[in-house]
Amino acid sequence: MKLIIHGGFFSESSTNHETKVAKQNALERIVKDSYDFLKTHSASDTVVYAVSLLEDDELFNAGIGSQIQSDGKIRMSAAIMDGETQKMSGVINIEEVKNPVQVAQILMQYDDRVLGGSGATNFARENGFESFSTEIPQRRAEYEAKQKSLGTGTVGCVALDTNGKIAVATSTGGKGFEIPGRISDSATVAGNYANTFCGVSLTGVGEDIVSNATAAKIVTRVTDGFTLQDAFTKTFIELKPYDGFAGAIAIDNQGNMFHQDSHPSMVFASFDGYNFEVFD
Repeated sequence: MKLIIHGGFFSESSTNHETKVAKQNALERIVKDSYDFLKTHSASDTVVYAVSLLEDDELFNAGIGSQIQSDGKIRMSAAIMDGETQKMSGVINIEEVKNPVQVAQILMQYDDRVLGGSGATNFARENGFESFSTEIPQRRAEYEAKQKSLGTGTVGCVALDTNGKIAVATSTGGKGFEIPGRISDSATVAGNYANTFCGVSLTGVGEDIVSNATAAKIVTRVTDGFTLQDAFTKTFIELKPYDGFAGAIAIDNQGNMFHQDSHPSMVFASFDGYNFEVFD
């Protein structure tokens, strides 16, 4: 069993030491709690569990603490993909839901598995998700002061369960001050992709990640025989012509875990029951 999570990017220039330590502690707690959950649950259930915990922590830009768009509203996106069934489901620009990734999970049962905007929000209400404001005072202050963030906040999880099955989930609160209707990479195969060989979750600038089809490329290359590290190396080289801003986490079906970012520094943590690693 293996588990790796990410919580977007950490910027030394815009985040103080106390916040860095808080994120390290939060990621350690979440990755170890999620690993315990993985012991008795599938990879698919576990990635939803882990991402829900990340969505519930205002240190990260997903769920609670999501960014505010240019019209003053919060719209979130999330997706889940099961490596065995090759099914992906997601919500795009959903509003006033505490845990978008849980809505994405329910959509797995439907033929229409990716919903956007009011359709996603209405589906959530019809399935028992109450209206919930994910806005925190910090985001409102940033919005009112028009302090644009780097737009690199996303959370994600890749899990390999006891049966050797892989799943991935990714959730984002957006980049902040974007045009309403803008679609991030998180609910696309560029930012969230898995099959029986590998699972990958991305964070960074969505437009850069989509332009490179990053997650799908890495998974496809591992499927075609690349090592996980070589698949990352080649795919990240392809970001360089336009200085693409991305970070990725992955697990392959051999239990290898890997992470890489194109700019410092993605925040992440991994755990396999014995070895724990967190960003520094």
